[in-house]
Amino acid sequence: MQRDILDEAESSGRGLADAYPRVGATVGLQVLHRPTGLRGKVNKFTGEIVELRDPGGREHRFRNRPGAFAVDGETVTLVRPAAPTGAAAGLRRTAAGALVADHAPAKVAKASRIWVEGSHDARLLERVWGDDLRELGIVVEPMGGIDDLVERVREFEPGPQRRLAVLVDHLVPGSKETRIAEQVEGPHVLVVGHRYVDVWECVRPVSLGIAAWPQVPRGEDWKAGVCRRLGWGDPQDGWRRVLSAVDSFADLEPDLVGSVERALDALADAD
Repeated sequence: MQRDILDEAESSGRGLADAYPRVGATVGLQVLHRPTGLRGKVNKFTGEIVELRDPGGREHRFRNRPGAFAVDGETVTLVRPAAPTGAAAGLRRTAAGALVADHAPAKVAKASRIWVEGSHDARLLERVWGDDLRELGIVVEPMGGIDDLVERVREFEPGPQRRLAVLVDHLVPGSKETRIAEQVEGPHVLVVGHRYVDVWECVRPVSLGIAAWPQVPRGEDWKAGVCRRLGWGDPQDGWRRVLSAVDSFADLEPDLVGSVERALDALADAD
């Protein structure tokens, strides 16, 4: 995949009315992304994110907005396709929005890996992408932080059949995380992430029944500070609330969804 242009499409829904025909985003559907003029076929659809494959084979991601796409010259809103029937009835939709075989045999794990910062990140990925990970034979491993990431990547010895994707919290310009990421990225190592302080914050407030995540001053333990301000008890109690609020990708912020999808794409075709 050549690029991720989620941010380029951030404003694609501004000023667009909500009353457009609804069209199921089936894989292979030919569409036009109206804000950028890019034409391509739907390659993946997660509800909030639409991935198109252009005629040259490049993949592009856009946020799904009402009226952001056109089909056969008509402005539409893309929605989740209807459940498969007939020959496709042996498929089921995962919590991440993908279609997988309902009774597929377990696959041998690939040498490639997805590394995440901690056990909470790993549990969240399993909650939403567990079926997809097993379908692809990809294992997720928690690192316990990224301070020693450079050395760990060196020891892993990435290669064409042994790729590595690293999911990082707070991957924003100028951050410690970004500086470390720049030292390890390469042809067989992809570092993706989100802008939030912790993976908890990637769960949408509406899914938790709160107005917004509270602001915690720098220097105060973030999880403990959040739990105090929300009356959630200790961080263990808070984590149980966070995890139980997630049923599918729709409960997560697009930053995290897009990053995990990029990681899966990068590792899926490694033999």
